[in-house]
Amino acid sequence: MKALLAAILVAPIVALAQSYPTKPIRVIVPFGPGGVADITVRVAAPKISEGLGQQLVIENKPSAGGVLAGQEVARAAPDGYTLLLVSNGTAVSRALFKSLPYDPDKDFAMISSIGFFPLVILTDPKSPFKNLQDVINQAKKSPGKMNVGTIGIGSTQNLAAELFKSSAGIDVQIIPYKATGEVVTAAKSRDASIVFEILAPAMSHVKSGNLRALAVTSAKRFPALPDVPTAIESGLAGYDVASWNGLAAPAKTPREVIDRLNAEVKKAVSSPDVQKRFAELGVEGRAGSPEELRDFYAAEAKRWSQVVERAKIPKQ
Repeated sequence: MKALLAAILVAPIVALAQSYPTKPIRVIVPFGPGGVADITVRVAAPKISEGLGQQLVIENKPSAGGVLAGQEVARAAPDGYTLLLVSNGTAVSRALFKSLPYDPDKDFAMISSIGFFPLVILTDPKSPFKNLQDVINQAKKSPGKMNVGTIGIGSTQNLAAELFKSSAGIDVQIIPYKATGEVVTAAKSRDASIVFEILAPAMSHVKSGNLRALAVTSAKRFPALPDVPTAIESGLAGYDVASWNGLAAPAKTPREVIDRLNAEVKKAVSSPDVQKRFAELGVEGRAGSPEELRDFYAAEAKRWSQVVERAKIPKQ
């Protein structure tokens, strides 16, 4: 009798997995349109759609910490038709908010990573700083007097600057700005001695010579900027920071559905035209298994929670 009952319960799940997908799939993006995270999923979506035989419909639902998007997907039916674009913002949300309407660690089933976005540490071309070690040496000579610019508190750029501060053992003032344009202006006017920004929106400034790139924050040099060293090469051992995104589904989504989505994401991200477009955007396209993304997500949540705690960033 128990075996019969189990078979009855499992049958709809098996049927779903075998026929999936039979209708368009919504991808809820916790950012506004036009940002690098939004663009990467839009670059990959047509290829994923082609493989699945159903359209991926991108819906932008920006909010502080991505809470609105996360809540919608956490409460959606676990049938593979509502997905979430997860990011390091999702991973750090528990550390930045007093309460959330969902559990960011338990309410999502990871599918695959999509893109990794190195950050770049920049200064004005007329600045006396020629490399990252110059910055660290000057900061140690004049504790508390150097300004470091980033976008808003709790952003990847802001937390990367906090990690730089603690890793280098320096005392600097980290100044948050509202947008990338203001960060660039701060560097040009030298209101900030250095600034941290995601490489994608900064690439044109580096290529044109409007800003000097002192280092990228990824473990390896970025192919489009082969002459720019990594922060690790510049003396900051273990300093490997990147923004990233990936896809997740509501918890309890059948594993067969997760595997189907994972296979199509991998094919899409590895396709030559998607890789080419990602490189132009300053993005490293990299997919992986659900387990790899789950473990990476957990490690990111732990690491950035420690940075938030050390920096005494108040919870919202």
